[in-house]
Amino acid sequence: MPTDGTWPTIHAYLVARFDGRVRDERIDEMFAAGEIVDLAGPVAADTPYRPGDAIWFHRDLPDEPPVPFSIDVLHRDEAVLVVDKPHFLATIPRGRHVLETALVRLRHELDLPRLVPAHRLDRATAGVLLFVVDPAVRGAYQQLFAHRRVHKVYEAIAAYRPDLDLPRTVRSRIVKLRQVVAAFEEPGEPNSETLVELHSHRDGVGRYRLTPTTGRTHQLRLHLESLGIPILGDDLYPTVTDRPLDDFTRPLQLLARTLAFADPITGEPRRFDSNRTLSAWTDPDSWTTR
Repeated sequence: MPTDGTWPTIHAYLVARFDGRVRDERIDEMFAAGEIVDLAGPVAADTPYRPGDAIWFHRDLPDEPPVPFSIDVLHRDEAVLVVDKPHFLATIPRGRHVLETALVRLRHELDLPRLVPAHRLDRATAGVLLFVVDPAVRGAYQQLFAHRRVHKVYEAIAAYRPDLDLPRTVRSRIVKLRQVVAAFEEPGEPNSETLVELHSHRDGVGRYRLTPTTGRTHQLRLHLESLGIPILGDDLYPTVTDRPLDDFTRPLQLLARTLAFADPITGEPRRFDSNRTLSAWTDPDSWTTR
């Protein structure tokens, strides 16, 4: 709890902290059921607020519509699991998505309770995702991504601009604030870099190959939007659009196509490629008429 807090009771703090996101009646119910605890056990609603102390409780799970797409396994061994993640499935529990996430589903479906991701993909992005099965080597694989020793290639579908000079390397400074859904670019020293190439085009639509050398939040989406070719199906750039959780139409046309690296344990080269396709390219008529 904040060290500068002045609430009279823990109950008052929680009501202010959640500000309607958890009903006041639900907070009362949790206190009455002994579900809010400190190190000594359950605390009462009228317990005085103590700055800097800690309390614990399990938040209620949100109502999550099932994501009607499978997670395809590309590779599995004693150390790692590599999957082909579908659109609309978050990598890890966060916010409104808990059970319907790649991590939770794979732990249950494959009976791998200690599974952890080596990196993440946005919920809206499909493609190759690496998990670590053996906790003893977790750090080695996660450090591959932390130290940029992984070659990543993405595919995106966006408008075709014949006046756009490609290939080109896009560099910018990207900022992502907590509690703000969209990132933004600002003047200053660049902290992101993406090679953008045009793979092919037809009927005013381009198929782009994106090779990032950094991994800032929403980097690829921002970089294409800054070129005047926002990715088709993007609910954030250039305009934030509120999509219902059970709307699985018009997925973001961004795919993590390839993941390649030297294995940190064996030293052998490893490469994994997605088998998925982007519907705006393979079936443009049905995609654009939704």
